[in-house]
Amino acid sequence: MTHNPLTIAEFQRRSRQTDHFPKPEDEGGDPLLGPLLGLAGEVGTLLAAYKKRLRDGAAYELFKDNVAEELGDILWYLANAAEKAGLSLDDVAQRNLAKTTDRWPSLDDEAPRRRKSSEHFDDGLPWRHRLPRTFTVTIRPAPSDGPEPLIEVIWNRKRVANFLADNTYGDSGYRYHDAFHLANAAVLGWSPVARGKIFNRKRPAGTITDAVEDGGRAIVVEEAFAAFMFEYARQHDYLENVRHLDYNALRTFRVFTADLEVSKRHLWEVEEAVFQGFDAWRQLKENDGGVLRGDLAARRLTYAPLPSS
Repeated sequence: MTHNPLTIAEFQRRSRQTDHFPKPEDEGGDPLLGPLLGLAGEVGTLLAAYKKRLRDGAAYELFKDNVAEELGDILWYLANAAEKAGLSLDDVAQRNLAKTTDRWPSLDDEAPRRRKSSEHFDDGLPWRHRLPRTFTVTIRPAPSDGPEPLIEVIWNRKRVANFLADNTYGDSGYRYHDAFHLANAAVLGWSPVARGKIFNRKRPAGTITDAVEDGGRAIVVEEAFAAFMFEYARQHDYLENVRHLDYNALRTFRVFTADLEVSKRHLWEVEEAVFQGFDAWRQLKENDGGVLRGDLAARRLTYAPLPSS
């Protein structure tokens, strides 16, 4: 038996013809109540079928047919709920695909492809206004006569930025948090902090891009997210054995950067930047410094120990 292709929009349209729930004007109730209760009931029935499969194994020959039937009923109630909420199920599906594509890399890609030159935010600008496409940054202890240990950041054989301390009670290791900014630069091709404070590669002065993307507000946004993720990571073993970040934590990045260029990057790329940044940070803290190498095309930040003196 052959079937003509059925779109999700057509399914929603045709499912209206079998909607025998009481009309709101007849019952005075919430029109969504019926389909939502139906969804809950059908999911329960599907779970009951799975329980039988666990119990009976191969003897439960009708498992596949029952699953198909229950999924069909779930789809009907889903379409009915969308209809009564004034939503197009086709639009709902499109929005969900956009969300999941943003959150998760495609399984068709075994490894992220190299970033093309045209995909860099500062492509086409003179080199002095571009993030370096590869970089080697050394982070090492610096002399301190104060209450906290200090580190210095070296790029192109020169100390850049200021001496950094934890500015926390106890040895938190936050002084090494430039690893997060360098991971953002390497993986996302974005870091107003690294661009301005480490590499001195801001966009041309007097342009709106320089003011918005490389200015003080963008720097505060990146620093705020770094502080937020540090506290999140502190509560999760500094992400050492964590495979995925909480979706709401990633959404916070989107809220912070909603009107900045980096909002074009996928959330799974943001997650990768966070993991690479914390991997480098843990090694910097454990070894009291190190060398970080970034490759923007490969989207990678790697760690190496400080050279032996």
